[in-house]
Amino acid sequence: MQRNVSVKRLPFLLLIILVVASAAIVGYYIMGSPTKLNTVEIRDYQGQQLSSINDFRENSILGPQYVNKSSYKLFVTGLVDKNLTFTYDEVISRYKSYEKVVTLNCVEGWSVTILWQGFLIKDLLADAGVKPGAKIIIFYAYDNYSSSLPIDYITSNNIMIAYKMNGVTLPPERGFPFQLVAESKWGYKWVKWITKIEVSNNTDFKGYWEQNGYSNSGDLNQTYLSSP
Repeated sequence: MQRNVSVKRLPFLLLIILVVASAAIVGYYIMGSPTKLNTVEIRDYQGQQLSSINDFRENSILGPQYVNKSSYKLFVTGLVDKNLTFTYDEVISRYKSYEKVVTLNCVEGWSVTILWQGFLIKDLLADAGVKPGAKIIIFYAYDNYSSSLPIDYITSNNIMIAYKMNGVTLPPERGFPFQLVAESKWGYKWVKWITKIEVSNNTDFKGYWEQNGYSNSGDLNQTYLSSP
């Protein structure tokens, strides 16, 4: 009799196992992988409403880039006392982290207000040592995009390079591993997927959009189109 009871209960037990397994799978895809379970996007910071990571429009020159964290290197070159090379983890652990709410304004007419977390570029420059005569910093991206900004602007405004937004590690679509937070500049100055930082005296350097008629200063209080 005992054996017959066990056989009859077996389908019910299988049903319970199937329900539990299905719930776990559904939860995995809703909540994300185990490494992401404790990651929740911040949408309110000190009473200020923030935009979502998903509020951006995709307008990069070659589409989202997918950078391999394990093989990634950040290079600092040019008019410096010593060239620097960092892995992703070395950058994160070496430099003090800062947070700041900054709005990105795109020339297409949309904007997003995000809590950015990252390190100050001037801290990186302090380690490299800037040589006399240096005027600008050129930022190069994984997709061959580039743009530049004056050193004075970067140091006096505590401009940062971000690795988190709204408390979440930058997704590939948003510029992982590093995104320039060029506050008070148009969005085309906010270089994503940064791979190299070059200190230069070439004030005539023009990045991707600057070569296509955009202003080299990129100031928000001015038109983004360069003068004819």
